[in-house]
Amino acid sequence: MRKCASGCYVQSHIRTMGVIHLTRSTCPFSPSLSPQTCPLLSLLSLLASRCYSHGKQETDEEFDARWVTYFNKADIDAWELRKGMNTLIGYDLVPEPKIIEAALRACRRLNDLASAIRILEAVKDKAGPHKDIYPYVIQELRPTLNELGISTPEELGIDKV
Repeated sequence: MRKCASGCYVQSHIRTMGVIHLTRSTCPFSPSLSPQTCPLLSLLSLLASRCYSHGKQETDEEFDARWVTYFNKADIDAWELRKGMNTLIGYDLVPEPKIIEAALRACRRLNDLASAIRILEAVKDKAGPHKDIYPYVIQELRPTLNELGISTPEELGIDKV
């Protein structure tokens, strides 16, 4: 419960992402008070609207370029590679082959074959029931995989475990 300057108590709770949801939109003691007249209600409604508003939408090309740039950093370390892949896999999408290629090249710079294979496994998992996506990604990555000497999970026989 929070009390505003006019004596109104407002119940609110904050969710994990910081979005404020009002459970009472008028003053319990004076129903005539609204978010426009009650300072606390107006502040909470302003914060709630700010949390729901969206800024500039990133295009697909900008998204791809941002992740390719991230993985192409010359000084990327193993933690940054894993953090980037965890974030990327958390999105509701299958990464483009050029992003995966940049991540595989980062694995090669770090001499981390296990992470490279995990990336390919994660891409296969993200493709889900769409059986044509993973073969397309592997087809697009085949020159890079051959150049870097990376075998797919299927070639290693670990896809059946």
